Amino acid sequence: MTEKVESTLTFYKLCNKLKDTIRKGPLIWNIKRERIESVAEHIYGVQMLALSIYYQFQYKLDIKKVIYMIALHELEEIEIGDLAFFEIDDEEKLIQGKRATDYILKDILGKEEISKILDEFNERKTEEARFAYHCDKLEFDIQIKLYDQEKCFDLNHQEGNPILNNVEVRKYLDSEKNISNVFIEFDRAKYQDDQNFIQIIDYLKENDI
Repeated sequence: MTEKVESTLTFYKLCNKLKDTIRKGPLIWNIKRERIESVAEHIYGVQMLALSIYYQFQYKLDIKKVIYMIALHELEEIEIGDLAFFEIDDEEKLIQGKRATDYILKDILGKEEISKILDEFNERKTEEARFAYHCDKLEFDIQIKLYDQEKCFDLNHQEGNPILNNVEVRKYLDSEKNISNVFIEFDRAKYQDDQNFIQIIDYLKENDI
């Protein structure tokens, strides 16, 4: 019994680190704000967004599995941190992420079930996995929009920004009127298989929230 208690508390303590892990994107873009969201806050936001979209657009999928996926999919960041797209390629991130989550889950009795859920999310072959992935990306786009509305970004002061001259990013910086639209257009292709999400980002581009 003591071993189960210790494993429970150890897992919680590891997960608790995400409360203090600040999201990388706003930091890269030199956001001027007293407080930037943590990974744990992002997870909560994605879950609430998923519930809202699920009910509003009447999706026919297993929403409980979706919420479970969202709760778990950032576990790897306890070990490898919140890596930006330019810091690591997708294949290597999957390898490092799998290694990290295997370590984090090593003493949890449900590790096989959790690993299976994480594999499903990363493969994105099921409706639930694709929906969870879309919600994860959309929540960040919405959060950037909110920061933008607060006027937290200054595109004229981006000293040290490592992606300012990235070819794809530069394309959107030259064509869009604000930073939140740059993020939306950079992510647009990720939503192409679900027109409900396209509808949401199109509204997001043209309207304050």
